[in-house]
Amino acid sequence: MTSYSLTCVNNSQLHGSFAVFQKAPPTTIPGNVFSLAWFARPTAPGSRVTFAWSLDYSFVWSETGVLQSGVNFAATQVQPADPSGQNLIQLTQDSAGATTFINPSVDGAVGSLTIRQLSNVVPNRTSVGVGMAGSGTFVVQAAPNMTAVFTPRPNYWVIFGNYQTGDVIDIEDVTGAVEATYGGALTARTAAIGLENLIKVS
Repeated sequence: MTSYSLTCVNNSQLHGSFAVFQKAPPTTIPGNVFSLAWFARPTAPGSRVTFAWSLDYSFVWSETGVLQSGVNFAATQVQPADPSGQNLIQLTQDSAGATTFINPSVDGAVGSLTIRQLSNVVPNRTSVGVGMAGSGTFVVQAAPNMTAVFTPRPNYWVIFGNYQTGDVIDIEDVTGAVEATYGGALTARTAAIGLENLIKVS
């Protein structure tokens, strides 16, 4: 499996964190999808961090309450997923009232990841979604009798600010994010923020 990396360099005077997030593909159902700070790490002026990952997917959920900007999603359960293999899972409550994933199967649409939320899912309590490399990338508010379908289209955006891994990012409000693209033999990129506080990817 191909491994990718992004080295982030802080050449500015700013104190904060680099964060990497992905933008949800337009085909995702339902529409109210939130992007998460997939990776985030504080990076002092004059220092650097490197994020590395491969395209291994997972199903994730967390008890977030109402899902909105400012919420932090810390996955309670992470279950391996594969768009061309085990691509469907169910979210339910067990006999003790605990939220859990059950019945992973290969019965979802090929190329997508499907989460079927059963009738006993409590509204506005849980968020559910998909992750990559062990960390959540997109989530939706879980609701009874709903099905969320995510079709992975990996893309990588880097930003600098006050972020922690799992923070819900309001894509509409984000300024200064820069896309880092990969293709062919290009698997390592560098993103640097300079004295003018702009990020450049090379």
